[in-house]
Amino acid sequence: MKSFRSIVSVCLALFMILGLSAVGFAQEVELEFFQNKREAVETFDKLIEKFEAENPNIDIKQNHVPEAETVLKSRLAKNNIPDIMGLGGNFTYGQIADAGILKNFDQASYLSNTQTAYQEMLQDLHEGSTNYGVPYTANANTVLYNKDKFEELGLDIPQTWDEFIQTAETIQENGGTPFYLTFKDAWTIMVPWNSLAANLHGENFIEQRLENETTFEDRYQKVAERIYKLLDYGQNDIFGYGYSQGNQAFANGESFMYIQGVWAINPILESNPDLNLGAFALPAVNEADENMLVSGVDTVLTMNKNTDHPEAAEKFIKFLLEEENAQFYIDEQMTFSAVENVFQEDPTVVDLKTYFESGNIAPFPDHYYPSGMQVPNLIQGFLHEGDVEEFLNTLDSEWNKVQSR
Repeated sequence: MKSFRSIVSVCLALFMILGLSAVGFAQEVELEFFQNKREAVETFDKLIEKFEAENPNIDIKQNHVPEAETVLKSRLAKNNIPDIMGLGGNFTYGQIADAGILKNFDQASYLSNTQTAYQEMLQDLHEGSTNYGVPYTANANTVLYNKDKFEELGLDIPQTWDEFIQTAETIQENGGTPFYLTFKDAWTIMVPWNSLAANLHGENFIEQRLENETTFEDRYQKVAERIYKLLDYGQNDIFGYGYSQGNQAFANGESFMYIQGVWAINPILESNPDLNLGAFALPAVNEADENMLVSGVDTVLTMNKNTDHPEAAEKFIKFLLEEENAQFYIDEQMTFSAVENVFQEDPTVVDLKTYFESGNIAPFPDHYYPSGMQVPNLIQGFLHEGDVEEFLNTLDSEWNKVQSR
């Protein structure tokens, strides 16, 4: 009898322990996912819905706001840190990584499922070689072009800078508009700027500029001259139209080419699904085999190292990195994946594939400029005025000011 009572007591105790554990596991965990890409909100919503269906006890609240980087910096200053973050792989990410608030992913098994080149791009943005984030997607600066319009004039994809300009001349001579430029939004200027700078500023510019071994004045003369040359081939009032208007105008056939990133493809095709659209790398140099495609980490996944729910936060990051989910994201967003064995096969960007295969890839130069320089606004001012020497001196002056703080 005593033995029976002991067995009952043990069973009851186990039942209570298991019951309490089940209750604890069933309690809903709410996590904030702060991400900076407005065009990806709906895609992430779909992935979050799938994740929550598989994990009914975890509630992911996506948070996207205008001027996301500025808002995030303000929140960090108040120690109001999101649980999970999807950030651009740029200078701001490097600053946040150096602040010591992000998880160290060096021992995360899933990090090895991402491409080493993009891991290294992120490491170059901060001190040391620790992985404070996991590269998720990569983007590319391109020249989008209307294939039907090119065919009407018998035009081929230009392979060199001189051919690029000659193509624009031919279009103008036939009454067309070569480029639709959207320089009302200063950030759009960085698309051609980065393509030119990455190919023309020479090796190790950032490292040498940090050591005061070179200057913008020494290395960016041709970059400034060539971006200014593009103004000759834009529509009227290039400073009167912004990104959204440019997407719509190009979709409507108002120009032959549109210098934008791959992120613009979906919005354009939403406006005109029948548009016969292609993409090529801006040919910044006159040696075709030396031209590089500018590509960088579009989204790096990271998390607050002090989140109250680290296991749940990491579970969401691992979910996004699963091949099926990573493929879904790049298919919807027309980007490239940093996840191994996940490939972008859309025919719109087929002409970019050779750059990835050959390794002719360069990182975004502006990801390494101090954010306090406000380079997009400086370039916008230069394009209004046209004084190359004054502009380059201003870049050096602003660099020195920010670096001395």
